[in-house]
Amino acid sequence: MSTLENFEINSRWTAQDPSVIQLYSFPTPNGVKASIALEEMGLPYEAHRVTLSDSDVKSDEFLSLNPNNKIPALIDPNGPDGEPIALWESGAILIYLGEKTGKFIGRTDAEKYQIIKWVMFQMGGLGPMFGQLGFFVKFAGSEIDDPRPRERYVAEAKRLLNVLEGELADKEWIAGDYSIADMAIGPWLAALDFYGAKELVGWDGLKNVPAYLERFLARPAVQKGRVTPPRED
Repeated sequence: MSTLENFEINSRWTAQDPSVIQLYSFPTPNGVKASIALEEMGLPYEAHRVTLSDSDVKSDEFLSLNPNNKIPALIDPNGPDGEPIALWESGAILIYLGEKTGKFIGRTDAEKYQIIKWVMFQMGGLGPMFGQLGFFVKFAGSEIDDPRPRERYVAEAKRLLNVLEGELADKEWIAGDYSIADMAIGPWLAALDFYGAKELVGWDGLKNVPAYLERFLARPAVQKGRVTPPRED
C-alpha cells in the first residue's frame, strides 16, 4: 500500500505517482502561490484540479485533508523525518516549501524573518482586502447599492499599495532577493486586473508596484504556475 492510500482524498483525486508532492488547487490568487513555489523550487509534484464549487471543496474527500474547505492544500509524502505531511493555508505551504528546499527563504535567520514578515503582510492584509474589493467590484457585492463597503475596500487597497510602492522604491523584490514573499504578493497584485479594479485603486499613479508586477509575471516559473492546474479539464 502506498503512503497516499492512507489519505481519504486520494480516493477521489488519485495520485499517479505517489512518491511526489500532491497539490490540490485551483488558479486563484491563493491557489497559484503553491504551484508557483513548486515550479520555482523545481520540486516534482502532481496538480489536482479542485474547483471552488461545494461539490469539490466541501466534499468529504477534500474536507478530510482541509476541514477549512479552502484551496490550496497539499500532501508531501516525504515530509519531516521522512514521514508524510498534509498542509493547507497558502502561507504555511510557502514557508514549508522554502524551508524544505532551503530556497527563496533567505540565507540567514534575520533574512528569513524579514521574508516571513512580508508573507504575513499579504496573508493578513493584501489578500483579505483585495479579495473583499473584488467581491464589491466584480462579484455579487457589486449589486449592493450602499457605496460604503466598496469605498472601504478601495481605500484600504490604495493604502496597502502605497506601502508596497514605498518599500519598492529602492528594491527589485520586496525583501531584497526574490523570495516566497514575492510569490505571495504577486498573484494578488495581478488579481486587480481580473477584478477590473486598477483604475479605482489608482494603479496608473504608481510607478514601483507596476514595474514589480511586470518583473514577477515575466518569470517562466510564475507563468507556468499561474495556470496549474488549469481552470478547464
